[in-house]
Amino acid sequence: MKTALLSLALGLLSACDQQASPPAPAKAAAALPAGVKAYPLDTCLVADEKLGEMGEPVTLIHQGQQIKFCCDSCVPKFNKDPEKYLSKLKK
Repeated sequence: MKTALLSLALGLLSACDQQASPPAPAKAAAALPAGVKAYPLDTCLVADEKLGEMGEPVTLIHQGQQIKFCCDSCVPKFNKDPEKYLSKLKK
């Protein structure tokens, strides 16, 4: 009896190992908090560089608007005069 149960258990485990694993999901965009507007551009708000060309974009939320930058050095420039850069989103 023990041999039969052991054989059955091994058979089930073996079948589980042979199942294909689902593919890893593509890197999904993080869900935004409620009420936050998604960033509409594919370029940095400060440098106008295409996002992703300098690595992973830097993202922050400013007054309910998601903002994306090409690199860390653009954040202080934005913080110095946000309205100057936010005007690009209103065009």
